[in-house]
Amino acid sequence: MYVFSNPVGFGSLWFHNLTTADGTQVGYDPQARAFIPTPPFCANRALIGCNWIAPEEGALCRSCAMTAVSPDHAAANALNNWAFTEAAKRWTLDNLGRWHWFRPEDPGAPPVFHMLADGPTPVAMGHVDGVVTISVAEADPVLSTTRRQALEEPYRTMIGHMRHEIAHMLWWRLSLRADFLDAFRVEFGDEREDYSAALQRHYRNGPPADWSQSYLTAYASAHPHEDWAETAAHLLHLTDITDSFVSSGFSSPDIPYPGWDAYSEPDATTLIRVAVSVVMGINHVNRSMGLDDIYPFFVSHAAQRKLAFVHEWLRRGAQGR
Repeated sequence: MYVFSNPVGFGSLWFHNLTTADGTQVGYDPQARAFIPTPPFCANRALIGCNWIAPEEGALCRSCAMTAVSPDHAAANALNNWAFTEAAKRWTLDNLGRWHWFRPEDPGAPPVFHMLADGPTPVAMGHVDGVVTISVAEADPVLSTTRRQALEEPYRTMIGHMRHEIAHMLWWRLSLRADFLDAFRVEFGDEREDYSAALQRHYRNGPPADWSQSYLTAYASAHPHEDWAETAAHLLHLTDITDSFVSSGFSSPDIPYPGWDAYSEPDATTLIRVAVSVVMGINHVNRSMGLDDIYPFFVSHAAQRKLAFVHEWLRRGAQGR
């Protein structure tokens, strides 16, 4: 993610800023990938702190307009959790916009989001035919940590959920192409395997003992759909960590050249090599403060091949170049 220029003075702006340091209101233009000081701003600005611009006064921004169902505002912490969830959605959509997904030039369907608060039964997050369902309760750090520990996961964040569930939607979009499915099945397996039965087997028996040699996460071993979603999410993790590293002015001998753009890199091998080097360094910095690794995963040779496959298809962009 870029560090952005201040359109009305000195200093920098970060992706979630609503104002400059001196209090001037600004909005983010996702088409220009820049901040501007002029309305119209998103109609959700006052309600949930959305900082994107809108097409006209009183309208929702491009991201908020994708949310067809919002949580019951009366539910405990619903507005705060929804605000945090929408912020993660905006970040993920802007990442994917670097490859022209879900922008005005994208001729395909955008995702539709159902943002739901947990009731007596937790919301099951997932994707079906373009509709992404997200539990905003996962924005609560205590709940998220509790579930991460219960499921023995090394990583669980709202941006991670967004990248994973939108990845399912991206698979659905790509599966409409005549040339995608055969190539996918060679690399990931046959997604026509009974999904429910596969998940039941995974939760009953656990992953294969050697899962880390072929998959990025234990959950990815459950079914080809989950392998795709986990791999695509990890491609976004690695690309955006590296892009943010460069945009923050940090340097590394592994960065190919000054100003290198991770999202524009055509060679997956180069991208993955640089990204792994960067995350290993940042992991080491986190350890100096007693914090968890930001990227606590092992990238095997098999996982690298899958990352390269996803990279090829996502970089082609929504227009399938």
